[in-house]
Amino acid sequence: MSPVTVFFRTLLRSSALFLGVAAVFLHPPADWRAVTQGVVGAEQAPSEQAIDGLIALLKDTDAGVRRQAARSLAELGSTRAVPALAAAIKDADVDVRAQVVSALGELNDPRSSAALREALKDDSITVRARAASALGDLGDAAAVDALIAAAHDKSPDVRKRAIAALGDIHDPKAMETLTQALKDEDPAIRRAAAAAIADLGGEDGGSHNAPHPHPHPHPHPTPHPMPHPGDR
Repeated sequence: MSPVTVFFRTLLRSSALFLGVAAVFLHPPADWRAVTQGVVGAEQAPSEQAIDGLIALLKDTDAGVRRQAARSLAELGSTRAVPALAAAIKDADVDVRAQVVSALGELNDPRSSAALREALKDDSITVRARAASALGDLGDAAAVDALIAAAHDKSPDVRKRAIAALGDIHDPKAMETLTQALKDEDPAIRRAAAAAIADLGGEDGGSHNAPHPHPHPHPHPTPHPMPHPGDR
């Protein structure tokens, strides 16, 4: 066999090998596609089993585990966990309750409103303050009465957050409470009340009409006299 023949046979075999590898990459087998797509899908979203596992950890015997479970559920944006988180808002550990309230605030689901309103009565200032902020983010008008009560909380931080939340909800019913808060002993609360009142006023769409530039316009303006021919 001549060297030229050997060269061309080797070239053809190399080309066939190259084309085969290219075909696999361009048109992978069905099983390979299923596996790789499954891996990508797993990276994009957690499985339902993982969410269920995190929800179950909300009842773990270790408080640190329960806190992390609530934090993870919020980071994953799992609104399916809202009922379980709402139940966990009564956890015996104050740090867990605070984390649960924060998680509900991040998920921003209307189903958490009742639990957050209840959290406004918690013994912990941190829990009450976070609950007020979460209700403001939720924008639920049903929380206005509870927030009005929280605006008189003994804690300045709770009062400030409740007032800010009332401004976020834009319910005129809160105006009297916000006006009273303008006289609060804490300057931060007075500032929050002033800002909240502005938020409520902005919702009226300018109901307070601007005064007429001429309060008493002449109904029949006096016409200017015609110039006399001799004046020209």
